[in-house]
Amino acid sequence: MSEPLASPDSAAARLTAAGYLPSREIATAAFLADRLEKPLLVEGPAGVGKTELARALATATGRTLVRLQCYEGLDESKALYEWEYAKQLLYTQLLRDHLNETVAGAKTLSEAADRIAKSDAVFFSERFLLPRPLLRALTSPTPALLLIDEVDKSDPEFEAFLLEVLSDFAVTVPELGTVSAVHTPRVLLTSNNARELSDALKRRCLHLTIDFPTPERELAIVKSRAPDVADSLARKVVSAVQAVRKLDLKKPPSISETLDWARALTLLNATTLDVKLVEETLNVVLKYEADIAKARDHASYIAQVAEGAAPK
Repeated sequence: MSEPLASPDSAAARLTAAGYLPSREIATAAFLADRLEKPLLVEGPAGVGKTELARALATATGRTLVRLQCYEGLDESKALYEWEYAKQLLYTQLLRDHLNETVAGAKTLSEAADRIAKSDAVFFSERFLLPRPLLRALTSPTPALLLIDEVDKSDPEFEAFLLEVLSDFAVTVPELGTVSAVHTPRVLLTSNNARELSDALKRRCLHLTIDFPTPERELAIVKSRAPDVADSLARKVVSAVQAVRKLDLKKPPSISETLDWARALTLLNATTLDVKLVEETLNVVLKYEADIAKARDHASYIAQVAEGAAPK
């Protein structure tokens, strides 16, 4: 059963209970989006916890999470619904005798077609409708949270269609008519700023930017998500990651990669981050060879920062 967020403090507490450590700004945005029933557009670099926020918010509010992953070429049929043509064909074969009876005695092809047309409701009904994420969120028997992930990867034409759906929380299926939301879903859209979103979509949404966390918040996340990592090592890893992110990289390390590095160093029984260990394990936090090479050039500085010995 869904339960509205009572206040920003309540949102913070319930998101924390769901395993997500929000800043005050994030908790306030979550509360307002829930109570105002407005979509929340969350922007920021990849790996800062935008998708995790949606999952935690669904848990915190007792809603079913429905995810639409956007990509170039995504169209209405893939996001909204499709007809199960194979199933329709199977039913047509099974009902062949009844169809023959329906057209029996028809004097013209037009008359036969008219008689078959009266049976369209049999073959274009919900039993043959395959709902995709948008329709699933609208028709969910329990309140849903619709995550539209990486909306900036979709085409502008799909964004325009999406805006129409979010306006009334209803869609038109030509063969069935208008389908309205059983329960008004909460909607969270994420964007990595791959392209500029339209002003129309931005006006429709509340806006939240999530950047990489402060050292204090990232340390709290590591302690929460990787409790087996020693406190002193967690602090050194967070300091090292913060230093790595200051380099001019193609893809700075995400929070999940901070966690991976902390866990990997724990498995290696590391207690300190010296230059050699930094160089040997950079592939855990960086995914591009050029980024790894650049970070290796700064391995000494990264190690000094981790150990608190970097020059001021």
